[in-house]
Amino acid sequence: MIPLALQEGTLAIVDDDASVRDALSMLLKLEGFSSKTFGDGDSFLEAVAGVAPVGVILDLNLPGRSGLDVLRRLAGQRFEPPVFVISGQSDVPLAVEAMKLGALDFFEKPFSASVLIERVREAVTAYRRSMSGYLDGLADFPGRDLLTKRERDVLVLIAGGASNKEAGRRLGISPRTIEVHRAHIMDKLCARNAADLMRIVMSYAPREIARTG
Repeated sequence: MIPLALQEGTLAIVDDDASVRDALSMLLKLEGFSSKTFGDGDSFLEAVAGVAPVGVILDLNLPGRSGLDVLRRLAGQRFEPPVFVISGQSDVPLAVEAMKLGALDFFEKPFSASVLIERVREAVTAYRRSMSGYLDGLADFPGRDLLTKRERDVLVLIAGGASNKEAGRRLGISPRTIEVHRAHIMDKLCARNAADLMRIVMSYAPREIARTG
């Protein structure tokens, strides 16, 4: 089967429910976004191998390859566009696992379409800025390669003195999500506390981080 083509600037919607795909596609169109829909994870992964979208709305409960399986593949490819996961199940461990694999935020069905679209708008704006170097600034300190793109973005901001609320506003995610990313960063860099985290990063990149404030 020929994979559905993705184009530059397109948002991908991956959900096996046609009504959800159609509704999200229409909402995004009204907000000025171009989107491409996929009914399963395999067709999406085939398409994204050619052109990366500016963002992804991914259902975790897909037939065949699950949403978590898709996230694992994307994480292995160091996929950088923001990924929003949605699910019909209120499953905290599932949501936490999705976040560890790089998902930006989690929405339980039925969710507020206006809140999701607003999050998407903010995240796509932040992603486009990061691709142009807006959030660039971390030197090659030990363990940097272990961090996802989103975790590097969060680290730049918190190391520059941003609060969880401010970092969340600038990246288009909630303060609680910033806390989750911060915990993952500290775990990956073996930082015992916030001061230890700053020591690890500032020892290698004081000038770069200073410019982000």
